Amino acid sequence: MIIPKSSLIVSCQAPVYSPLFDPNIIAAMAKVSINQGAKGVRINTPDHVKQVRKELPNIPIIGLWKQDYLGYDIYITPCYQDAVAIAEAGADVIAIDGTLRKRPQGENLADLIDNIHQKLGKLVMADVDTIESAMASAKAGADFVGSTLYGYTKETENCHPPGFSLLEEMSRKLTIPIIAEGGIATPEEAKKALDYGAYSVVVGTAITGIDLKVQAFQAMFK
Repeated sequence: MIIPKSSLIVSCQAPVYSPLFDPNIIAAMAKVSINQGAKGVRINTPDHVKQVRKELPNIPIIGLWKQDYLGYDIYITPCYQDAVAIAEAGADVIAIDGTLRKRPQGENLADLIDNIHQKLGKLVMADVDTIESAMASAKAGADFVGSTLYGYTKETENCHPPGFSLLEEMSRKLTIPIIAEGGIATPEEAKKALDYGAYSVVVGTAITGIDLKVQAFQAMFK
């Protein structure tokens, strides 16, 4: 398995408006994370994946491409052509939207996963929001299922990550590895996610989200 069990994966991303949204800076974040013991990184956009792969040739990369398609809510590597770009940039695992929402270009989840496996030779992490989408993603052939979108879809808009209840239910009903992602803010919460059945844990904002962290602190001064 490319991603080690019970390991920390750091999501090294930045908002597009941020000075941190630069391939070299993202790669530096990734190197710091690995130097301090993380076992893998999660990276957005082909350019960023390419630079991280150049700097860290032997480190597992979960790659994705956040893309907006007019009239569609999904945005995490929505289409096969987006997955191709991430695979060619050097990702080991392609993260895709694994929810039950309508997909662009008439694609469906099972075909997308199969194409990534057969044509690109990459593993797939399905980012889901509910147990129904988790089970559908597993049935469609996903190699990993992540709780990434819990609290970020219309179906879960009244839920607040981290989705420990979803993790627990997925651990009971699925046989593929479950990755906890979304809202993990402390080491204690990361440990709790493992206790609830997570195979590994992705942490992003709590480690690399400088823009959002500063915004949260600054809001207290208004």
